[in-house]
Amino acid sequence: MRRLISKFIKTYMLLFPLLIPVSVFLLCFCLIISLPQVLQAEDFGSLDDLRSSASIVANAEEKNVSVSKKEEELTGTSPDTNLNAEDTSFVNRGLSLQRLNPEFSITGDFLYSVSDQSTLDGGKSDFLFRGLGLHFESYLDPYTRLKAAVPVNENGAELGEAYITSFGFGKSLNLTLGKFRQNYGVINRWHKHALDQVDFPLALRQIFGNGGLNQTGLSLDWDLSGYGRITENLSLQITDGDNNSVFGQNESNRPSILGRYSNYRDITNDKYFEFGISFLTGWNNIWNVSGVAEDDELMTTSLAMDFTINNEPADKMRYKNSEWRLEAYYLDKKVLAPDGSGQDNLKAWGFFTSWQQKISRVTELGLRYDYYSPDTKTYDVSGFGNHATNSTDGNQWMISPYVTWYKTPFVHYRMEFNHIDNGSLLEDENKLTFQVVFAAGPHKHERY
Repeated sequence: MRRLISKFIKTYMLLFPLLIPVSVFLLCFCLIISLPQVLQAEDFGSLDDLRSSASIVANAEEKNVSVSKKEEELTGTSPDTNLNAEDTSFVNRGLSLQRLNPEFSITGDFLYSVSDQSTLDGGKSDFLFRGLGLHFESYLDPYTRLKAAVPVNENGAELGEAYITSFGFGKSLNLTLGKFRQNYGVINRWHKHALDQVDFPLALRQIFGNGGLNQTGLSLDWDLSGYGRITENLSLQITDGDNNSVFGQNESNRPSILGRYSNYRDITNDKYFEFGISFLTGWNNIWNVSGVAEDDELMTTSLAMDFTINNEPADKMRYKNSEWRLEAYYLDKKVLAPDGSGQDNLKAWGFFTSWQQKISRVTELGLRYDYYSPDTKTYDVSGFGNHATNSTDGNQWMISPYVTWYKTPFVHYRMEFNHIDNGSLLEDENKLTFQVVFAAGPHKHERY
């Protein structure tokens, strides 16, 4: 009995693969045989009857279309005449709310430097993740844009910029409110990761501090264009005078006022130049005179001039262009001398000039020269930052050749060498810096 069952199972397993196609074949055969009988049982009428029915249906559809068009013209809507209760459906469009979220971008700025002078931690080389930038941008309405930048470094996070710009606030006028990098020259407006070199110019850092001029207030920007190839802009900015380097004694929190005029024009189809003048004024009122705080409101003024020439052949713009830039700064800060000798002026000035040349689509060579001259005083100037010194040889200069390689639009590498002559203030320094800048998001490597 067991043998019979075993043979039956083996035979079944051998025939099983054939059962499926045989069953399908038999089913199709039965359908083919029965189909003529079904067609004969259904009375479709003659060919003329079919043509007549088709004509009636076509005329009815044309009438429906004409009625729908008339309803659309009268009501301004386009109703769906074929819509019924069974066709009605409700769709959850909650995911489309993501379009209301601001656009988000990330930038990274990584440095490795080697110097012949000791760093702050006592070493001569240093890895530094200088900043992870979190950038937000969104149009609040067709006329108002929000921009914000939050730099995060190894010591924490801070608010870099956060402002809204109202376009068309007046005729050719835009209004900006919030915290922003100010239009003092050209370079001060840029973020560090977007600079053509590793850091801000020497003179700009010595006058305003390492972060440049970045304050809270409002900005009015006029477009004065309308003369052919010439573009002119005028800016007026009123902000809190809270820059610790220039307005460190502004205890009354009087606002500072900045004005800038810029003129851009095309020289040829391949060349253009831009010229700008910036003026800044503010006040300081608390002074340490012989160990006693005295209140005397004194004015601080600063001027900047910038000039740029760019040569960019229209047919080779991605492979060959050159740029020369010059910016000069001047500071006149009225103070009360700490030795009790009365009112005095701190006058400091400096400039930088740079040239860079694109030698291929992904490679740029550049050279920058910086110079800074602080004032020289005989009294104690420790409370006035880098604006004055007791040395007769306190001038500083720096020369910086560099090469930048753009691996992709999202990542670029830079190698820069700095020779810094510190006069008699500090020992001279030679430093080599390797920089990697990367970005992700819709607004990669924006200057500001």
